[in-house]
Amino acid sequence: MSLTNSLPARTLSVTGLALRRGERLLFADVGFAVAPGEILLLRGPNGAGKTSLMKCLAGFLRPDAGSVVFSGQDGEERWEEDVHFLGHLSAVKGRLKVAENLEAWAALNGGEGDVMAALRRVGLASIAGLDAGYLSAGQTRRLALARLLVSPRPIWLLDEPTSALDKDGDRLVGELIDAHLAAGGLAVAATHLELRIADGTRVRTLELGA
Repeated sequence: MSLTNSLPARTLSVTGLALRRGERLLFADVGFAVAPGEILLLRGPNGAGKTSLMKCLAGFLRPDAGSVVFSGQDGEERWEEDVHFLGHLSAVKGRLKVAENLEAWAALNGGEGDVMAALRRVGLASIAGLDAGYLSAGQTRRLALARLLVSPRPIWLLDEPTSALDKDGDRLVGELIDAHLAAGGLAVAATHLELRIADGTRVRTLELGA
């Protein structure tokens, strides 16, 4: 499966973002813009607020100051329908089979993609009928990545997307992101590792806690 079809053009603009957790200021005056075909890498030490910033972008946390604006939609569209959030935890249901996990997610989120094609792309087609509870950590992460394919959306928010993956898995993540950007999508990824993005001109970096 590939994302060869063009995606709707969307942009992300963040201005003056600040967040406190209790008495601690995690970050302040964070601002950036991401255009179609670009990826922003969020970097910084543990505790710098990378995951919290990702959750602000996804709407799971309300910032103490600033704004997050997704633009390019028609007036009737909701921005949530344009966004995939891949969290650090893969949220796989162990009692469902591998394919059933993906089918359930696609049904919940309006996915129109081919479940088996997505599983083939992430290397799990041969175990589609296996209970997901038997998957290794790396296989579980690959199943989470397959969600990005069954319901194409222009905005990817990825929190440690290579977590639990081996070198082949790292390469897969880079290939999926490359295809997404080539189709006109945008991405923000919180990561402490280098992502294998083919076209370095598409990559920007923001250091938190520097």
